[in-house]
Amino acid sequence: MALTFKKPKKTCNDRNCPFHGNLPIRGRILEGVVVSAKMDKTVIVRHDYLKYVPKFMRYERRRSRIPSHNPPCIDAKEGDRVVIAECRPISKTVSFVVVEKKEEAK
Repeated sequence: MALTFKKPKKTCNDRNCPFHGNLPIRGRILEGVVVSAKMDKTVIVRHDYLKYVPKFMRYERRRSRIPSHNPPCIDAKEGDRVVIAECRPISKTVSFVVVEKKEEAK
């Protein structure tokens, strides 16, 4: 499985950066919208997905809020659409890292 993400133009000296540090990426890759960027180097990403309900034979919309590490070279802001990838636990709650910005906030 080859993980190919666009390398950011900016550089950083963050050791928890998958591009300029030594943070290995493995596991799930998700897409979502940044809903909070108030923490230092951490953002909350809202991931929307569909869950099948067998009783009604329909799908329901669900969402989860995933805390993710935000390297200085990517620097995602609120409203940005981002791709996050699973990594080793960086802190008690953070086990994902922002690897790509799909589109800027309007």
